[in-house]
Amino acid sequence: MNRSATVALTALAPVSWGSTYAVASELLPPDRPLFTGVMRALPAGLLLIALSRTLPKGAWWWKSAVLGGLNIGAFFPLLFLSAYRLPGGVAAVLGSAGPLFVVGLAALVLGERASLKTVLAAVTGAFGVSMVVLTADARLDLVGLAAGVVSSASMAAGTVMTKRWGRPDGVGPLAMTGWQLTAGGLIIIPVAALVEGAPPALDGKAFLGYGYMMLINTGIAYWLWFRGIGRLTATSVTLLGPLSPLTAAIIGWALLGQALSPVQLAGMAIAFGATAAGQLFATRPSKASGMFSFANWNHRNISMDLTSEPVRR
Repeated sequence: MNRSATVALTALAPVSWGSTYAVASELLPPDRPLFTGVMRALPAGLLLIALSRTLPKGAWWWKSAVLGGLNIGAFFPLLFLSAYRLPGGVAAVLGSAGPLFVVGLAALVLGERASLKTVLAAVTGAFGVSMVVLTADARLDLVGLAAGVVSSASMAAGTVMTKRWGRPDGVGPLAMTGWQLTAGGLIIIPVAALVEGAPPALDGKAFLGYGYMMLINTGIAYWLWFRGIGRLTATSVTLLGPLSPLTAAIIGWALLGQALSPVQLAGMAIAFGATAAGQLFATRPSKASGMFSFANWNHRNISMDLTSEPVRR
């Protein structure tokens, strides 16, 4: 499959994530974000494992736990904490800064040297998103800000390490996605039980909403995301992230009757343009220089896995 088709399919993941707010507000029980995180991740992960009929072996048990913790187990709770402590617009802007974390980590760990144009595309995308979602009365909260920054950094680290470790021989992205979602869901369960207590009673709307979240918004979306990471550079994949808040704004306008001002429309155009430009500017992996480059260590066949076999990318 050519690169353009891979980018288009990978972009469906953040587009799907942009529907999360509308589905949660219209169909799901209120004030149960951690329970929703479990219902998104764990059933989807178990289903993908059943479909792939593949379990981790050897070091991939702990690697899957680490990746699942970064991409799901830590990311979901921190994202929800940020959303509760900050206006949605501020939280969305913090999330749109994730590509900048990936640019730095990818240069250090993978040797993906981002050009100045790529960095400018990431900054411009975040600026465009801010025009769409920020309001004049947005308040700031230090705990919320910290949670938002760490959640973005967690997802960025998960994206980079997913690219760094690759997949075991003969294992496809379906199984890898299942391992991570299952691990992440299991990590969230005790947090949800401690913070939110017993699961809520569910009606027909909730079952419909959770079914969509599990199958489309999580199972298929994360499969496309991790599949894209395997075929594209980590920087290229993460530059698609602004599509999520932009999709949320469009759904809010089209289905929930939310108005869009001229400034918001201009911000959408800027963010979409930056996302498209980022795909043109994103560089292919190259050997990084410098004694602290993990990519350089990998080039010398020195494994980051202290337990045994060399890491395959």
